[in-house]
Amino acid sequence: MNRRVYLYFALTFLLGSILGGAALYYYGWSTGRWHRGFNPERAVRHLKKELNLSDTQVQQVSQIFGETSQKMRDLQKQVDPQFHALHEETRNRIRQVLSPEQVKKFDDLVRQMDERRRRRGLPPPH
Repeated sequence: MNRRVYLYFALTFLLGSILGGAALYYYGWSTGRWHRGFNPERAVRHLKKELNLSDTQVQQVSQIFGETSQKMRDLQKQVDPQFHALHEETRNRIRQVLSPEQVKKFDDLVRQMDERRRRRGLPPPH
């Protein structure tokens, strides 16, 4: 009898975890919180709806987002080399505390992480 109670408890916990995870995933996806990056078109639609923007205001806000996006890309190009250098320095410092076997495994892990970043469309860290 006790085993049956534990089994029911475990199944209830497992089912609750699955349903809770699915609900969290649905909430995150439907609200746009898990979408990749900033979407200016979605932001303009949201502002238009919430603030009742006129067509002229929508055009001006879209232009502002476009100009700002370009400035952010330019700034990112300026600081990327510094981030890449810091990232590589960190990896090299980690290699210094590892044994030769660990360095090989670490380098394999680093290659795998970099490959996952490339598949997601993210720039490699170095």
